[in-house]
Amino acid sequence: MPTSFHLLADAPAQLLPARELMAFTLASHIILVPLGVAFPFITLVMHYRGLRRKDATALLLARRWSAVMAVQFALGIVTGTVLSFEFGLLWPGLMGRWGDVFGIGFGVEAWAFFLEAVLIAIYLYGWRRLKPRTHFLLGLPLPAAALLGAFGILAANSWMNTPQGFSLDSEGNPVDVNVWKAIFTPMFGPQYWHFVVAMVLTAGFMVSGVYAVGWLRGRRDHYHRLGFAVPFTIAAVATPLQFVLGDSIARSVFHKQPVKFAALEIVWETDTRVPEYLFGRLNEDGTVSGGLKIPLLDSVLAGFSPDTKVVGLTSVPADQRPTATQATIAHWAFDIMVLIGSVLVLLALWYGLVWLRHRRLPASKWFYRSAACAGVASVVAVESGWIATEVGRQPWIVYQNMRVAEAVTSTRSTTLWIMLAVVMVVYVFLFGSFLVILLKMRTRWRLADEQRAAGGPSPHAPETDTPYGPRAPVPAGDAPAADGGTAGAEGGRR
Repeated sequence: MPTSFHLLADAPAQLLPARELMAFTLASHIILVPLGVAFPFITLVMHYRGLRRKDATALLLARRWSAVMAVQFALGIVTGTVLSFEFGLLWPGLMGRWGDVFGIGFGVEAWAFFLEAVLIAIYLYGWRRLKPRTHFLLGLPLPAAALLGAFGILAANSWMNTPQGFSLDSEGNPVDVNVWKAIFTPMFGPQYWHFVVAMVLTAGFMVSGVYAVGWLRGRRDHYHRLGFAVPFTIAAVATPLQFVLGDSIARSVFHKQPVKFAALEIVWETDTRVPEYLFGRLNEDGTVSGGLKIPLLDSVLAGFSPDTKVVGLTSVPADQRPTATQATIAHWAFDIMVLIGSVLVLLALWYGLVWLRHRRLPASKWFYRSAACAGVASVVAVESGWIATEVGRQPWIVYQNMRVAEAVTSTRSTTLWIMLAVVMVVYVFLFGSFLVILLKMRTRWRLADEQRAAGGPSPHAPETDTPYGPRAPVPAGDAPAADGGTAGAEGGRR
């Protein structure tokens, strides 16, 4: 019997549905994370431009984006809370034994959520109610709160990859916890900055992609040019930086988690002069089917020399490493992430070269078609990165300290499958509602813009007004009466 099937047969019945439920909720939540982490920063950049240049269009964009930010944050709270509960419900072995060591990361994330909720409320309320400078300054802590939330969750995840900051007693339970060491693990820095920059470029491409579609449909006014240029410029600056950070985190994995690196690169035997496989499938006997083989490249990438020794999967027993199937999944996810990142670098270079030579936005339709696809592609890259991170660590939930099978709940597997079905239905409703709300907001804003362009009073105020200017006059028939509406009603009857 192949090793993969043998290990699967020994796993608890609850393991597969618990994994599927966690994977589905995490994959759904992570779609919202770039907007939650980086969208406040992009909005404030637009806000600053509007104040600095007295650009009413930039202020209008910032105000509208702040409304989208609030709706997204509300949905993110729901999906993030579900994930928090799942840690305790699905993986009681993990939280019961190790919660005292790495649980502070979840505490930091919870406080960051509360802080961000308050700051978003203040920022939304402040339009036209606060002085422009005061309002902008009150919004500045928003990106910091978002980064604090990322800090907490990445501290917990990096600890699971490179656990430290504790000792084990005679029964194998952690004691003598050092909180600082548990937070600042060897993988924390590379993971955190790689994640943050990924969120910035993904949010930038997602937002600019909306306006790229508008450009392709003939909307080339100042509103759409600005809505595209600001977030795309931020993403274009972040993309080459992310490529460097990606190389850094890969080297950290090579040194700190050599077996995971072997899974990502489907390296079977420890050796030097190891080839690089682009895609391909690892078989149970260690051979690789398909893919593009590039001689020596894996050793060169790992240590800048073909003589660099790369640890293989067979350096540890079969029950302490990913199976061939898991290694293939992690390898494909890693290659997809790198491929998309490389294409996005080329797109950013295209944009930069046109700007440096002509001081204008690119004119090619193919550029805007690519920009319209970049948001979706960057989300796929983020999803792929998490798959590579989590699947490559198997079978460990706490690297080299606790296996996933040891942490899983004892709840009946049938119950877990039912939970998965229910969560999928609920999430389809939630994300469908989110999409409907965004489309309704877009339609309302477009109608307001068309009304303003026609020179008539807008039925969709205050979105059409300058955020810090006077409100548009309300038609007399719509004005509230001093007595709470009675006079207006009487006037209507007369």
